[in-house]
Amino acid sequence: MRVFNTLTDKLEEFKPINDKKVGIYACGVTVYDLCHIGHARSAVVFDVIVKYLRYKGYEVKFVKNFTDIDDKIINRANKEGVSWKEIAEKYTGEYYKDMDRLGITRADIEPKATEHINEMIEIIQTLIDKGYAYEIEEGQAKSVYFSVEKFPQYGKLSKKKIDELISGARVEVDERKKSPLDFALWKASKPGEPWWDSPWGKGRPGWHIECSAMSIKYLGETFDIHGGGADLIFPHHENEIAQSEAFTGKPFAKYWIHNGFVTINKEKMSKSLGNVLNIRDLLDIYDAEALRLFLLSSHYRSPIEFAHEYIKEAEATVDRVYSTIMRIEDFEKIEINDKSSIEFDKVKAMLENLRPEFEKAMDDDFNTAKALGILFEFIKEINRFMDKKPSQNKEIDFLVTAKRAIKEIGSVLNLFQRQPVDWYRDLLKVKKIATTEEEINRLIKERTEARKNKDWKKADSIREQLLSKGIILEDKPDRTIWKVKIN
Repeated sequence: MRVFNTLTDKLEEFKPINDKKVGIYACGVTVYDLCHIGHARSAVVFDVIVKYLRYKGYEVKFVKNFTDIDDKIINRANKEGVSWKEIAEKYTGEYYKDMDRLGITRADIEPKATEHINEMIEIIQTLIDKGYAYEIEEGQAKSVYFSVEKFPQYGKLSKKKIDELISGARVEVDERKKSPLDFALWKASKPGEPWWDSPWGKGRPGWHIECSAMSIKYLGETFDIHGGGADLIFPHHENEIAQSEAFTGKPFAKYWIHNGFVTINKEKMSKSLGNVLNIRDLLDIYDAEALRLFLLSSHYRSPIEFAHEYIKEAEATVDRVYSTIMRIEDFEKIEINDKSSIEFDKVKAMLENLRPEFEKAMDDDFNTAKALGILFEFIKEINRFMDKKPSQNKEIDFLVTAKRAIKEIGSVLNLFQRQPVDWYRDLLKVKKIATTEEEINRLIKERTEARKNKDWKKADSIREQLLSKGIILEDKPDRTIWKVKIN
């Protein structure tokens, strides 16, 4: 298995520190607003990485934090006239609603910054004692800053040079800092702000220190994988490395994994451009599985361009997979005819190679786009095979095995795990079709009676009535089923 390490800027063989045990820390969200599709991409990427490592037999300990104290949270609280804690709790709950709908498995440990103030204070005090940090008087309290020039390796993750960063830095309001690059480890509290007691008086932690404190507490001073969105490389992750390695004297994380941006019209999403797409709004018009498939359809390091037509394409692809599963289940019910025989060596060989080829793609830096391509090519051949109307025991057994393989591979990506009928039931809701399952079944029953009585006009009328609402009927030898039309 190879992974791309942002730290070394190259693909490397994946060798965990402790054989088959893997520690992963992914930076979570700041809980002051609803999550957007950029958050969804990062969540899906690391969800799949964890699932695949477990599929490969690794014992994974996954930690993903919540930043529940921050300027943005305080500003939101002031704007709404509520406490910062109310904002943090509200949007933590909203985060879970969105992620649960997206099929994101919760991390093993999901720590909150405010629950780890003591650990942060311990690190900050050690950094002061070792000469890496310094205090600045702020009235009756003090702020503490990390001195970037004391850490010569600063910039090794982002490949930025200290001299160039300093020359390009804007003039700082607080000229008491030794360098414009120095960053806050502890902030003296301002009037009306939340605070915690510390050796430096009333204050609160800086953003970067929380991840060092929580990752070290739960994964140790050196662990396997640290990651998040590419926007975190600098300054957040760069600062984490500096303060963590200055504190421990050891390498912080062995592999750094970063997912690419979601872009709209080739531009990165940002609130200033007004092009932020909330997960909540997208899940109001698309099934979560279609959105998840869209996010996995590009390599995680590449930018992914959002467009509604791409989600619709993903929706159609998910529908094809469930239709294939439904077809296989129909063949499982047919009467066996051992007199017929179909040549199926090609598709049988594809099944034998499916797992190895899937793993080969995923072992190449978690290439979900390639892995999905392999799976979809196999599904296409399975449909061609079913077009030949297989009916021998060995042919039906093959189809059952193929369905199991599709489900197993899909489970690593958390795709295609529903029953086909549940896929259509959920589409009925998300597309807001003006009918109910009960009404559809009632009309199907009426149509079945009409066909028995050879009342073809009424039967056709019912079919057209449902089609006008977006419901397709398919007549099977023993029954009629309904599907939601995919636009």
